Amino acid sequence: MEAAGNGPKIGIDGPTNPMVTPLLTDLYQFTMAYAYWKAGKNNERAVFDLYFRRNPFGGEYTVFAGLEECIKLIANFRFTEDEIAFIQESLPSSCEVGFFDYLRGLDCSDVEIHAISEGFVVFPKIPLMRVEGPVAVVQLLETPLLTLINYASLVATNAARHRFVAGKSKLLLEFGLRRAQGPDGGISASKYCYMGGFDATSNVAAGKLFGIPLRGTHSHAFVSSFMGLDEITERSLQSCDGSNVCEDFVSSVQTWLSKLKLSYLLGGIFGETNQSELAAFISYALAFPKNFLALVDTYDVMRSGIPNFCAVALALNDLGYKAIGIRLDSGDLAYLSCESRKFFQAIEKEFVVPDFGKTGITASNDLNEETLDALNKQGHEVDAFGIGTHLVTCYAQPALGVVFKLVEINNQPRIKLSEDVSKVSIPCKKRCYRLYGKEGYPLVDIMTGENEPPPKIGERILCRHPFNESKRAFVVPKRVEELLKCFWPGRSGKDREELPSIKLIRERCIEQLNQMRPDHMRRLNPTPYKVSVSAKLYDFIHFLWLNEAPVGELL
Repeated sequence: MEAAGNGPKIGIDGPTNPMVTPLLTDLYQFTMAYAYWKAGKNNERAVFDLYFRRNPFGGEYTVFAGLEECIKLIANFRFTEDEIAFIQESLPSSCEVGFFDYLRGLDCSDVEIHAISEGFVVFPKIPLMRVEGPVAVVQLLETPLLTLINYASLVATNAARHRFVAGKSKLLLEFGLRRAQGPDGGISASKYCYMGGFDATSNVAAGKLFGIPLRGTHSHAFVSSFMGLDEITERSLQSCDGSNVCEDFVSSVQTWLSKLKLSYLLGGIFGETNQSELAAFISYALAFPKNFLALVDTYDVMRSGIPNFCAVALALNDLGYKAIGIRLDSGDLAYLSCESRKFFQAIEKEFVVPDFGKTGITASNDLNEETLDALNKQGHEVDAFGIGTHLVTCYAQPALGVVFKLVEINNQPRIKLSEDVSKVSIPCKKRCYRLYGKEGYPLVDIMTGENEPPPKIGERILCRHPFNESKRAFVVPKRVEELLKCFWPGRSGKDREELPSIKLIRERCIEQLNQMRPDHMRRLNPTPYKVSVSAKLYDFIHFLWLNEAPVGELL
């Protein structure tokens, strides 16, 4: 859909979720819009900053996500007649009809959006987005922009934190759809967990919408649905290269199971395995010989699940197939993964089956950062983790707390004061830069006034804490990166940044996380990243603060 009105004609699809419309906002945005219109202020040029005040999960970094959906909303922002009729019903009857005519012609052609690129690592108080335009329109954008950014950035950060603890070499699978907060929560979680560093999802709809790789095999229900081997009626299986057919795959599996029982390396580990479980594994292997992965904890992992899996995997190997591996969904995951690995390695050694000792081990079962960390400390042999509830619900912290504050109107800087210094806003239209040190790590983010000269490489720059006068430092950057880029130019004629694919955003996110200093990333007592303002902006903040704060009177 093209932008409405006389603004730029840019072909950008609408939001992924059809519920994201101009009505996805709080009622007070419409009451304020009416009051602006009534007072003749609706077209006054306003600048709002969208930012957050504190990093989530006790950490010292956040991943910015949700920008693409914001731009899709802005590009297609237009009220339908039905929506206007509903707004008219919802507002007091004293509202003049001219306001609703005003809404009919409303779009975002006069709005400008400057933002940090999606997938960047970001920090408190730095504007993630700067939204500039007629105050009534921008006010109507506040709630939808916040709802599109808050959860997206929170869950992407949660995914990045899980990735950091798990390590770069492990496969991370998002399994959270069934525990997510509704369908939109499930779809959003899959998208932004992938962006934050997960490798695949179980969510089929998200796979179709965003091209995220899909993973999934079977549940305990599939295993327990079988009663015995006599249920397997079709027993033949063609070899992987198509050169021959095994007429009785079940017998081949049983032969291998007998060999494993007699194995001198595996002797005594197991006796009679559960035959209904074996029937389930054989049936699944016949259905998916190239993708055989078995859930092995329905009855007993080491006495039944692992031997049954190995018998099926070895029979598949005889036909040229390679089993994917096992999934552990309960019990002592560290111990069971290590014992399973020993079992696989013993088979490789005794029966000379190349790489069988490297058979994949996936673990699930209500995993979170803490359990991943504990597994690392205990020592484990897990290759892939399936993570759901704690990941997608952001169980450790349910909200990020992104805010949207007016910083300038009609070229006049504005400030929001509070007895809580963390809630004092940083006024005026700003530019933001990331300064890098000699080792390539980011050292500090700095905000300057819009018209201040940008920081220069090799030039000594005084960086000040916005509110604490004693916190200041000189920085000589080896690299300077401007953070805010134009993603929606409105009528300004500025070049517009293209919206990259989710795969490119994911790669950007991983690159960003890799370039952070390790002490900022660690789970325990991470070092706070420095966010600063220029000396000139510092002076202006405190001048405006004193100018706007009422002077008390002692009686």
